[in-house]
Amino acid sequence: VMRIEPKNPQPQINFLEWDGLVRLCFQRKHKMLRAIFKHKSVLKLIEANTSTVNALANADPSSVLLREQNDDMLIDDTEVTSGAGTEAEEDMDATMELDESSKSIKDRVMTVLAKTGFAETRAAKMSIADFLKLLLAFNEASIHFS
Repeated sequence: VMRIEPKNPQPQINFLEWDGLVRLCFQRKHKMLRAIFKHKSVLKLIEANTSTVNALANADPSSVLLREQNDDMLIDDTEVTSGAGTEAEEDMDATMELDESSKSIKDRVMTVLAKTGFAETRAAKMSIADFLKLLLAFNEASIHFS
């Protein structure tokens, strides 16, 4: 018989983020964390979650400023070209922006993994304290999982 008790006192963390991190890490429990966080689908998920959290908290005013400047530039471009752009060009621009931002996210994620020393560890070999340290390091780097 095994008795499972909740940790007392409960850690002061966002349990949705905790769940997201643990789910990502245990997708393939025998893979190293570096390999798990290199996948494009994982990076896109992290980028979407991070941008959502930043938008809700208005924590990243520089990105809002850049977005406003890009919108102004788009308005100026449309006035000059008067809608001469094709859908293919717009799709390429969106793809290039996604690739650049995912590279940035990838660099930030790999930096966090290297600084914490968990890049070469497997999720199955980590303790709860290790996951808490990793979550804290990701949150300090403005990387979110919910």
